[in-house]
Amino acid sequence: MEIKILDMIQNLHTTVGDHFFIGITKLGDAGIIWIFLTILLLILPKMRKYGLAMLVGLCIDVIVCNGLLKNLVARTRPCDVNTAIQLLISHPTDYSFPSGHTAAAFSLATSLSIRYPKWYVIAPSAFWACSVGFSRMNEGVHYPSDVAAGAVIGAGCAVANIYVNRWLNKWLFGEKKQVTINY
Repeated sequence: MEIKILDMIQNLHTTVGDHFFIGITKLGDAGIIWIFLTILLLILPKMRKYGLAMLVGLCIDVIVCNGLLKNLVARTRPCDVNTAIQLLISHPTDYSFPSGHTAAAFSLATSLSIRYPKWYVIAPSAFWACSVGFSRMNEGVHYPSDVAAGAVIGAGCAVANIYVNRWLNKWLFGEKKQVTINY
């Protein structure tokens, strides 16, 4: 069934859509956008606690997705199973399940939505995260279940980050409760 869904997505290719989704994926390659934002926030004195929260969230996500689950499940990518899939990006070298790009995007989107529960934060965050997930299927490198699992894991990592961040703020900054990031 998942191959049929991917076949339907493959029939939706357009030049503009492909460039949009490739751009979204490239921003998430090797966590470049997230690492850049984390470093930027860690450098700015008033934003260090947010940078620390992003750093912890990224670490949790990388450990769970890339360190544990990808190697434990060892799922072959759809482009290796169905050679008719048109790859739009270079072939990833790791396993398919779960989608790390999607997990990172949903972790950030969930964190932002919890911190700022306003429609103008939630809507663009959700759009971004869903676009990342769809881009991974559009490019033929993930199954729908990889993307769905990445979304759930990313949201779970955001929730886990709340507790880790509270402990770190207390330990590093001597705060009894989390002051700047009120979840």
